[in-house]
Amino acid sequence: MTTDSIKIYKFGGASVKNAEAFRNLANIVKTHGGQRQLLLVVSAMGKMTNALELVMDQAYKQEDFEAAFQQNKAYHLEVVQELFPEPDSLVYHRLEELFLHLHSDLQQLLPTDNYDKAYDQMVSYGELLSSTILHHYLQEQQLANTWVDSRKYIQTDDTWREAKIDWPSTEHLIKRDLLPLLEQQFVVTQGFLGGTKAGLTTTLGREGSDFSAAIFAYSLDAGEMCIWKDVEGLLNADPKHFRDTVCYPEISYQETVEMAYYGASVIHPKTIKPLANKQIPLYVKSFLNPTGKGTKICDCRFDKPAPAYIIKENQCLISFSVKDFTFISEKNLEAIFNALSELRIKINMMQNSAISFSVCSDYHEERLHRLIQKLHDQFTIHYNTALSLFTVKNYDLESVNKLTENKEILLEQRTRTTYQFVSR
Repeated sequence: MTTDSIKIYKFGGASVKNAEAFRNLANIVKTHGGQRQLLLVVSAMGKMTNALELVMDQAYKQEDFEAAFQQNKAYHLEVVQELFPEPDSLVYHRLEELFLHLHSDLQQLLPTDNYDKAYDQMVSYGELLSSTILHHYLQEQQLANTWVDSRKYIQTDDTWREAKIDWPSTEHLIKRDLLPLLEQQFVVTQGFLGGTKAGLTTTLGREGSDFSAAIFAYSLDAGEMCIWKDVEGLLNADPKHFRDTVCYPEISYQETVEMAYYGASVIHPKTIKPLANKQIPLYVKSFLNPTGKGTKICDCRFDKPAPAYIIKENQCLISFSVKDFTFISEKNLEAIFNALSELRIKINMMQNSAISFSVCSDYHEERLHRLIQKLHDQFTIHYNTALSLFTVKNYDLESVNKLTENKEILLEQRTRTTYQFVSR
């Protein structure tokens, strides 16, 4: 049972990348937020997650991170100085505190520390900084709001960098504290972040802010959720790679889940399930054209939609062969799957022949080498990197020919509705 009066807005990094973007966001809240109870989920500014990953990596390797750290600090302060001309504004003090804490954490980092655990503690500052700026800027625009620390509400286990949600605790805490808050004013919080019962920060996986917004929508029984992007809605292809893209006016939860699973970048794969469970419609709209219709994702039926073209870059194709040239058996597959699961290597595509088994996955150099070490006694392992995985959902002959022309195909697969291939 949803509460029509509650809306969840999620703004990604591009919608808070500079001062003008913050002004545009505030205008969207004023114009489209209406009188409803509104919770805003915000990502780190621009490409700040990437920048913080670099700083953290330097600190972990005991390299000099000072220049990169100061560059990130200067980027935030430049935006703040444009939005808050008064130098004694409270936002300056709050940002200084956050940067002091981050700098101290980086200084204490050691190569013997758990990398993924340290990652969650460091990279999370991106969202803390952006949400703090947004909170203060909306206040200045007479949009009364409360800043909320999502780490205290989205309760997770300690699976670092891809934490699992404790749904009962999360829903209880959000309902208990945020429902009364929303009756008074807007709430501003962070995407991507969760917290353990011990008070440590976790992250929900890259691009996990969509999922964060869906968690809040589910827990609050929201009437709707809207993701504000730099595209008109849910497109059938990435306009950076394809011309003549089509915007779906309406599409089903199931179709969207499948597109996200195959790597469509508009929606995080875990976003849809909590919304579908409570029949909460999801809108994808453009912050560059807020009056546009966008896409509505809901429980709907429709004719076969336009083919969707999806590309996953930085792929690795790994092939396993049994050393004594016997057939690949279920026992062999069990050993491979157990190793992949333990090392958190996700399979994007797989295929087996009589004497080999191949998987296509995102390339993680360190995890790949650990996999080879773990299985080299049982299997001969070959791999190729710097590959791309192409997927055509709802394909036809024309769409397949369009995508495969002049490409070297290393592996391909076809079902009734989906065509995939791995290419250099």
